[in-house]
Amino acid sequence: MVNTLFLPELREMLAEHNQAELIEFCNALNPGRTAEFMEGLSNEEAWEVLQYAAPSRRSEIFGYFEEERQLAMLYKHDPSQVAELVEEIPADDRVDLLQELPSERVNQILPLLPLSDRRNIQRLRAYQEETAGGLMTTEVAKLGQKLTVREALDELGRQASELETIYYLYVVDEDNMLRGIVSTRQLVSSLNKPNRTLGEMMESDVVVALVTEDQESVAEKVERYNLLAIPVVDSGRRLLGIITHDDVIDVVREELTEDAHRIAAVAPLEDDFLRIGLYTLSWKRGLWLTILFFAALLTAFTLRQYEAELEAYAWLVWFIPLIISAGGNSGSQSATLVITAMTSGEVKFHDLPKVLVRELAVSFMLGSFLALIGFLVALFIAPSLEGALIIPITLLSVIICGCMCGALLPILFKRAGLDPALMSNPFVAGIVDILGIVIYINVARALLS
Repeated sequence: MVNTLFLPELREMLAEHNQAELIEFCNALNPGRTAEFMEGLSNEEAWEVLQYAAPSRRSEIFGYFEEERQLAMLYKHDPSQVAELVEEIPADDRVDLLQELPSERVNQILPLLPLSDRRNIQRLRAYQEETAGGLMTTEVAKLGQKLTVREALDELGRQASELETIYYLYVVDEDNMLRGIVSTRQLVSSLNKPNRTLGEMMESDVVVALVTEDQESVAEKVERYNLLAIPVVDSGRRLLGIITHDDVIDVVREELTEDAHRIAAVAPLEDDFLRIGLYTLSWKRGLWLTILFFAALLTAFTLRQYEAELEAYAWLVWFIPLIISAGGNSGSQSATLVITAMTSGEVKFHDLPKVLVRELAVSFMLGSFLALIGFLVALFIAPSLEGALIIPITLLSVIICGCMCGALLPILFKRAGLDPALMSNPFVAGIVDILGIVIYINVARALLS
């Protein structure tokens, strides 16, 4: 919901060019709240308000706008004003924004930036998007290992205005090789020992991310070791930058969204649901629906193979939806639980025997309960006791089969280097549907022969 509290006052200040009050508005509140109060303004009005803020404050407020609005502003307004804003945006965020702009617009903005920023942008743009290099910022606190506590604090004071975070201080040698890490808390608490060097107090066992490492692996490291930031190094352990926890949160959210899409048999969307084109949305959904359609055709062909039995015992047809849904639902439950556990790192390939044993036990309990209900219903429909026994035996077998398939297939996909979410609920259900029909008819053959 758009916050309209200050809209009349803001528009009045803009109409009167009330510089003093507009400067106060930009600086009096938290940048996030300031951006929230500007939501009801048009892009042109919001851009005009931003010009009354100091460059660093302007970039902070701008960072809270939605990406679509940010891109519209960067695309439309004067290149010199845009370059002044881009210069203040954190290195990783500005690269992400520039990659979304048309190349001709980027070519207008880049020459207006300082040489060091241009080189930094070009360097970061060279890394693939879903790698550590594509996520990192080069604004990192780097200090020499020979610096004393007092010298390190002085140097940190000189660097602080250009850094995204100073909680972790990275100790490097003359060749920019990462040697260790010191927290700001350690540094401040060592003020009573001003001549102690960083090399003496640093931790040398540092958790790092390779610049080519997949972003999902980086997020797992940050979560496992409870880090606020993780350093990014090349193969020679040269410090290139850091990835902060806010970027990791974005990665986790992105990966969870992709998994949710794949579990529903939808190709992951590159844009927001309400913004993506209808043709693109139809293609991403239709592709998998078509694959599932042909999988369902296999179920129909399987049924056709047992046409004689179904004609002889027509009452068996009444239970086909029950058999199929029981197997598909149990398989989908297992697949969802296993995929979620694998995504969070709870389940690895070596846990496969334990997972299968647990699923076997659970499926036996669930199958027995549903088989009892099915048997009571079948007693009133089946022409004989032997016929009624078909339903509970089939239900128990199908539910065990569904749970085992739902647990096994995602783990095997992960082992093969594929995304386990590809073995989503509809695919597991389609496989179990075919197996369910085969089990059902063969149990009926055995008992009614």
